[in-house]
Amino acid sequence: MTNVRSHKGSSPQIGDRVWIDPTATVIGDVQLGEDCSVWPMTVIRGDMHRIRIGARCSLQDGSVLHITHASDYNPGGWPLILGDDVTVGHKALLHGCTIGSRVLVGMGAIVMDGAEVGDEVILAAGCLVPPGKRLESGYLYVGAPCKQARALSDKERSFFKYTAANYVKLKDEYLDGGSGS
Repeated sequence: MTNVRSHKGSSPQIGDRVWIDPTATVIGDVQLGEDCSVWPMTVIRGDMHRIRIGARCSLQDGSVLHITHASDYNPGGWPLILGDDVTVGHKALLHGCTIGSRVLVGMGAIVMDGAEVGDEVILAAGCLVPPGKRLESGYLYVGAPCKQARALSDKERSFFKYTAANYVKLKDEYLDGGSGS
């Protein structure tokens, strides 16, 4: 695949049953867990640091996933880490941050360098998580910059596994030749 390529000797490691749309790009030191889906026009660029994405993550159309390289200004740099069962909404930007498991990143959300998002979090559409901010597990966050809005309901908590499974089912249709190439 020309859309999945090495950089400086680091090649993406793709888990079992992963769907990568032909218009998406995955470069460098990237690991995608099993049953992930990478949708049209998404860019995952691990060219100057590592990107680790857990199982059953869905990276929606037009999202950008990148890192912060190590420098005199930031000696360790910031890798990009996603847990399991993360749904990243359309046109989200994740940059050198850590996202826990069972998280919904809303459409157009931006999560900046060094930010840490706990498990079972919903980031509302358009949410901005500033550099270095830590978001507590179990809450809805809204706004730019983001603010904790309220605790998640049991129904919202059950949605994380539902939406992850739904996108696994959809990507399996693509893998089985139902759509795409």
